Amino acid sequence: MNTFSNIKELLRTLDRESELLTEMFTKRKTLSFKYDMALALVKFDEGRLQHLLSHSVITQNDGFLEIDAQFLDFFEQILGVNEEINISYINENIKSIRENIVYYLQEENSNRAYSYLRVIKNTFKKIGLITVRNVVDLRRNIDTTFKNEPNYRNKKTKLENLDGKRVDITRLIQETQRLIEQEEPTFFKSDLDEEFLRIITQLKLILRECIHNLIEIEKQIIDYLNQIKQQSGFLEKLRKIKYLKDQFIIESSTNIKKVLVSENAVMFENRPAYQLKLSMDLLNSDQEAFESIQKIAQQLKNEQKFRHRLADKISLEYLEDQVEEDTFINLEEVKNNFVAGSHDLFTFVLHYGFIQEVSFNERVALYCQIVSQYEAELNVTDEYRTSLDQVEYALVYPK
Repeated sequence: MNTFSNIKELLRTLDRESELLTEMFTKRKTLSFKYDMALALVKFDEGRLQHLLSHSVITQNDGFLEIDAQFLDFFEQILGVNEEINISYINENIKSIRENIVYYLQEENSNRAYSYLRVIKNTFKKIGLITVRNVVDLRRNIDTTFKNEPNYRNKKTKLENLDGKRVDITRLIQETQRLIEQEEPTFFKSDLDEEFLRIITQLKLILRECIHNLIEIEKQIIDYLNQIKQQSGFLEKLRKIKYLKDQFIIESSTNIKKVLVSENAVMFENRPAYQLKLSMDLLNSDQEAFESIQKIAQQLKNEQKFRHRLADKISLEYLEDQVEEDTFINLEEVKNNFVAGSHDLFTFVLHYGFIQEVSFNERVALYCQIVSQYEAELNVTDEYRTSLDQVEYALVYPK
């Protein structure tokens, strides 16, 4: 197997064969891309196909061509169409973070220490991206399995396996949260740059949202499994009834007659038919029918035609745009900025730069609101202090 000598050669090859690779990628599910079809897309130049085969960009199997698994995974990951849920990536990234934290704390050279920190930053970003993608793929696979899998046993087994992956993703999310909030306190309490703190804050929000989505996915899986159980039980009874009917023993083996007699469903009633059309011979020969037709015609002729009154024009003052502006303080944003810092909550709120003017009393109220709404995410100590305005407050720090 040949390998590409440099990145330029790889990019040139992919660009030159972009039409072929695009067509093969769109038909990757059919597994029926013939060699002759590929030859036509490269202008019948077999050398170009052999170049792709020799460099393992595509593979050949009994006259059919496929994109190599390595390149196929790359294309699906970049385009976000991968249906496989691989939680090993998250596990490997968590392990990589732990190793690089140790290297960072043991390194005395600032340049080399920053290189370890850069690896940690990029790995945290990848964890957030991979976790979101796995949650999205999990929800899509659950819906696809329930709606498209015809075999009830396979459908149930697949949903149970997907539920196991949901449990694994939840466990890895909790492990990541524990790594950030509890493990390596020396590293996370050190004087790190603002970019790292912003990455950590964003990752916490992503993981929290993923946890909420996984809870909804769990409810959805339970609902689907209950539906499968109910449907499979109904089909099992239906098959048994059909078997008894085909054997002509349904009346002797069941109480079907008694059940049908006790049922008063409309579907068992005969559909009534009403003869509404009058005979043409009757209309031509019967005098009373002719007189009735004349009366109806006279009534239709004398019927007045009413014109609908048009409404008055809408006043222009009702069509004018009226804008009412109001401002409010986003407690969630203030709390997130506080968690990324190291000051106590009262000092942070007292000196926080709001867009509008906020009085001292309003800032004290904000302090109380944040403590009451986000108590689980804060460390409320037993230590108290008194401000210059003689307000006694408890010292509150991020967890």
